[in-house]
Order: sequence, then C-alpha cells, then structure tokens
Amino acid sequence: MRASSQFADASAGVVYIHSSPAALCPHVEWALASALGAPAKMRWTAQPADGHLRATSDWIGPVGTASRIAQALRSWPVLRFEVTEDPTDGVDGERYSFVPGLGLWHGTTSANGDVMLGELRLRAMVQAARELGRYSAYDLAAEIDRALGAPWDEDLEIYRYGIDSGAEVTWLRRDVG
Repeated sequence: MRASSQFADASAGVVYIHSSPAALCPHVEWALASALGAPAKMRWTAQPADGHLRATSDWIGPVGTASRIAQALRSWPVLRFEVTEDPTDGVDGERYSFVPGLGLWHGTTSANGDVMLGELRLRAMVQAARELGRYSAYDLAAEIDRALGAPWDEDLEIYRYGIDSGAEVTWLRRDVG
C-alpha cells in the first residue's frame, strides 16, 4: 500500500489552441501526445478571428502536465494558445498563455481561477517603483497588469469567442499512478 501524501498525484486542465495554421495542426497533436504520453486526436474548427484553425481539449495527467504541454507548444511562434491546470490538494493551479510577439506568460491560479501574485513579487514591484520611479517613468500599474497577464488576455480575447460557438471538446487522458 502506498503511503499517504499531502499532495495530489493527478490533475486536470484544458488546452486551448486558439489559432494554428492548418499545416501545423498535426505537429500540435504530436507535441500534445508526447507531453501526455497518450494519443491526442483533436477536432479542428475554423477560427474566425484570423482564418486559421482552433481546437480545445480537456486533459487528465500528473501534476505539472500543463507546464510540459506549454513547453512543447511554445516551439511554434505562430501559435496562440492557453493551457490551464486545475488546483489540487496541496498544489496551486496554473495558466500558461502564448502569443506571438509577447511569448509565454505563466501565472499561478486560485481555486476560482483568479491569477495570484505572491507577496515577494508584489514587494519587489513596490520597491522598484520607489527606487526607479525617482529616476524614470516606472509604471507600477503597468507592471502589475503584465504580471497578471493583461497583455496576453487583451490579445487572446477575440480568439476566445470561438470557444462558445459549438466547437467540439476532446478529452485527453494520461494514466496516473
């Protein structure tokens, strides 16, 4: 019998491929399959925002799977995607967003999906505002927005509308344990 742990072994989340050129779709599926250790057959639909394709997939796997998925997908700088991982016992949730030109953003999320900024990060921002603000135009509000992922959210918002248009969701599963 395995000893009890205070941390969860498995988590779940969602991969949102908001925009992918058609030629890249098979490569995205291969990258997902590699990150999950299981086949990933996604149903691609039109993305009205830019004429490319989009797909959404729920996944189940070990804690940390969202990070592996985001790392695999960021290899293609033309993709727009988000990967979420739900919080579990003893482990915060995560969200990764990728936008061409902005790169990869990562945030820790609470049980209700809010992005959380840690005390040390906020203290560093306040300190920088105190020190750098005297000599330059340090914008604390802009730094907080960036830490919360606002530039990525602004870019992705038009692509997110397609999620509610009846696009099929595929479940991806990686056995845990």
